[in-house]
Amino acid sequence: MTYLIRGVRPYGGDAADIVIKDGRITTIGEHLSVPGAEVVDADGLIALPGLVDLHTHLREPGREDAETVETGSRAAALGGFTAVHAMANTDPVADTAGVVEQVWRLGRQAGLVDVVPVGAVTVGLRGERLAELGAMADSAARVRVFSDDGSCVSDPALMRRALEYVKAFDGVVAQHAEEPRLTAGAQMHEGDRSARLGLTGWPAAAEEAIIARDVLLAGHVGARLHICHVSTAGSVEILRWAKARGVRVTAEVTPHHLLLTDACAEGYDPVFKVNPPLRTDADVEAVRLGLADGTIDAVATDHAPHAVEDKESEWAQARPGMLGLEQALSVVVETMVETGLLDWQGVADRMSVQPATIGRLAEHGRPLAPGEPANLLVLDPAARAVVDPATLASRSRNSPYAGRELPGRVVATFLRGDATVLDGKAVR
Repeated sequence: MTYLIRGVRPYGGDAADIVIKDGRITTIGEHLSVPGAEVVDADGLIALPGLVDLHTHLREPGREDAETVETGSRAAALGGFTAVHAMANTDPVADTAGVVEQVWRLGRQAGLVDVVPVGAVTVGLRGERLAELGAMADSAARVRVFSDDGSCVSDPALMRRALEYVKAFDGVVAQHAEEPRLTAGAQMHEGDRSARLGLTGWPAAAEEAIIARDVLLAGHVGARLHICHVSTAGSVEILRWAKARGVRVTAEVTPHHLLLTDACAEGYDPVFKVNPPLRTDADVEAVRLGLADGTIDAVATDHAPHAVEDKESEWAQARPGMLGLEQALSVVVETMVETGLLDWQGVADRMSVQPATIGRLAEHGRPLAPGEPANLLVLDPAARAVVDPATLASRSRNSPYAGRELPGRVVATFLRGDATVLDGKAVR
């Protein structure tokens, strides 16, 4: 199929026509005519490289009641993503070549986004011994990102060995930074509000202590380290310190940590329970500034679907996690673009270029230019809509943005030249 995207503004710049044929961008110019092409009218809309998510929970295998690779892929495509990294905390855990290949094949069958499995660092996520890192790296899935996300690799000796191991094939360990001895029973951010609400606090120091330890380990080993879902001002300062000293560390922030604060806990609605927890206004400001200046490299959704029985309960019993794929770009538009902290080139960098580089995805995060793979999205920045969880593609409904009006609407998404979303609707 050949597509002519007419009048679109690449990176928010001047209007141009983009021709897509045989999986690639073939031409960018003005007033183009392509006989037989399907025309996408994009007058005044913005084109960006397809988004890449470093942190997605697709739940399959094991919890298909909450999400499947197919439903999560559809949600991702509707959000403008062309690649997602599927976290390892499935059942069975993705700690062997067999399981990561299963997830990879399910992604290929769905064909909506590139599903890139993340391998577990330790067997069963138990933090006791290393998983089959080399076998997963050599598998058909070619795993390059390893994480026990949901749990911290809290043993420093084991973390050091993991960093040394993945260095051999240019892999990266993505750490869920949480000192578990400081967060036992924690329910929300530790502060005045948690004390008043009677909910056990999750101190910022629990995140910051692990990040400080691990940047020192990564610097010692000379390996690549990635920090998941940075949420505190102190974490940003530690990362800034480490990068200034040449440590090979990257970091991500979630859309919900860019927008929401611990004030959301006031109503005890467990949709706002998440790990790490929503933090203070000062923390939100710090992570926004850290993303703007590049201390935080990427936005990653931490899309965490949960079945109704796991989320709609008393706060203490509810599972932590929030949906994120379909509204991620809209939240970034509200928190970073409309505030002047990022321009559209910056959005492309933090949501496509940097995540693709960290995940070693050669075909993603590429420039919008002739000859490049046609992985891109078309966004209507002027559109605004109220989020209705009932209309989301995910099997779950635990969206923290329910009832909130957000800017921006993904009109089209293309994966290697095939439309996965057109007119704001999934093609298949």
